[in-house]
Amino acid sequence: MEAALEEARKGLAEGGIPIGSVLVRDGEIIGRGHNRRVQNKSAILHAEMDCLENAGRLKAADYQRCVIYSTLSPCDMCTGTILLYKIPQVVIGENETFKGPESYSESRGVRITNLQNEECKNLMRGFIRARPELWNEDIGVTS
Repeated sequence: MEAALEEARKGLAEGGIPIGSVLVRDGEIIGRGHNRRVQNKSAILHAEMDCLENAGRLKAADYQRCVIYSTLSPCDMCTGTILLYKIPQVVIGENETFKGPESYSESRGVRITNLQNEECKNLMRGFIRARPELWNEDIGVTS
C-alpha cells in the first residue's frame, strides 16, 4: 500500500486527485499509476486504469496471478476492468470517503481486503474539502 500512497501523493503534487494504485504479480510491482484525469484532461484515467495501462499488455493468465492495490475503493469503471481481466484480489486503502461496488466484486469471486488506512482517509478528506467540484466531477456527481 505504501507504493500506492506514493502514487497518490504524486498525483496531488501534480494538481490532480490523490488516488494511487499498483499492480503486483507474484510479489513484484509490475504497474504503477495515479489518477491523472486533471493532468491529462482524460475522461478515464483513474488510478487503477493508469496503473493497468502502465503495466502494459499482459496475458490473461498473468492478470489472474495479480493483486491490485488502490488507496480508494475502485469505482464502477475500474471494477469493471478488474473483473474483465479476472484480477482475483483487490487491497483497498479505505472506503469511507467513497465506496465502489465491492459487494458486486465479491459476488464475482474477487477477494477484497480493506485496510482502512488513516493516511488514505486523510488524503481524500483533505482533497474533498479543498476541491469538492473536482471530486464530484471525478465520480460523476452533478453539483
